[in-house]
Amino acid sequence: MSAFPWLTIVGLGEDGLEGLSLTARERIAQARLVVGGARHLQLIGATPGEQLAWPSPLQEAFPKILARRGENVVVLASGDPFFYGVGSLLAQIVPPLEILCLPQPSAFSLAASRLGWPLQDCALVTLHGRALEKIIPHLQPGARILALSWDGDTPAKLAALLRDRGLSASRLTICEAMGGPRELLRTTSAQEFNIEGVDPLNTVALEIFGEGARIPPKTPGLPDDWFEHDGQITKRDMRALTLAQLAPRPRDLLWDVGAGSGSISIEWLLTDPSTRAIAIEKNPERCARIKRNAANLGVPHLQLLEGEAPKALTGLEQPNAIFIGGGFTAPGLIDLCWSALKPRGRLVVNAVTLESQADLYAAHSRLGGDLVQTQFAHADKIGRFRGFRPAMPSVQWSVTKP
Repeated sequence: MSAFPWLTIVGLGEDGLEGLSLTARERIAQARLVVGGARHLQLIGATPGEQLAWPSPLQEAFPKILARRGENVVVLASGDPFFYGVGSLLAQIVPPLEILCLPQPSAFSLAASRLGWPLQDCALVTLHGRALEKIIPHLQPGARILALSWDGDTPAKLAALLRDRGLSASRLTICEAMGGPRELLRTTSAQEFNIEGVDPLNTVALEIFGEGARIPPKTPGLPDDWFEHDGQITKRDMRALTLAQLAPRPRDLLWDVGAGSGSISIEWLLTDPSTRAIAIEKNPERCARIKRNAANLGVPHLQLLEGEAPKALTGLEQPNAIFIGGGFTAPGLIDLCWSALKPRGRLVVNAVTLESQADLYAAHSRLGGDLVQTQFAHADKIGRFRGFRPAMPSVQWSVTKP
């Protein structure tokens, strides 16, 4: 079959057919099948071809779309179908050469143009179907954020989150039903928020004022008291060194084996929105703490696996980096993790006890890498004076797989 574009993805605005190009309107008029959300189908009205509203989950409609391959099929989407839209999902099942995409301005573009904000300087976030806490890492002083809402309640929830974080002076502009006759923009501070009756189709523009409380910086090594823990935590100084050796890169996956408080995997996820992490922890109470820590620090998407290594590692997706904490007493754990790593993957292990350090010396002899001994000392009171009180020395082994 020739790779002509039989599937047309049409970006639709609130102005419906009137805002579409001639090509887009012709494709809709000639389509044997038109697929879209109920709101999209209502915006275009009746069509000569069959209409199909997206089921839930929408992937259930994919076989019906593929069954029409070679016919004129149109999929309706909001704004730019390849910007947090259905376009990328369709491109996984239909070769790009068989797709014609006719986008409209995205909600982000419309909001930025209404406010006069340079889009390239804004943080772009979607909260549609995602946890509200994902916005926390973006709440930096002076930041401008454009956030796609989940529903009409999202703006009020964002205002409450800002107040809880000490950012009450921050300003929210709710952009409702943009691009159509019902378009409405309303602005308020988080402190004075009392807006009601928000349209479910809205984008929130935030200007962040104030320093806030526990907003993660862009560098590793968060204060220890930002995490709930029972003493099983990689301390701040050692954590920063460990993250440097793990060297997170966009889209990389981390195994955090013996996660304790989750501090390593949480800071890994904070380095880039596309990174992923699996925290493996056998203690149920610590698992609950990890979940709370991840939400409080803005990475609720941390994958948590309750189980004991090495058995719990069976069947997991191959990682780009592995950190072993929690004492790593299980026999064969290092060799299993080494085998699981992708090529050029990084393995980092910290050890405090002489027994565990001996295991690292043996692993270093077999596999190479770097051995570093560290000891941090912090100023503390000694009677009427002050002096440096040293922590226990630690040995760190880091190695990159060929």
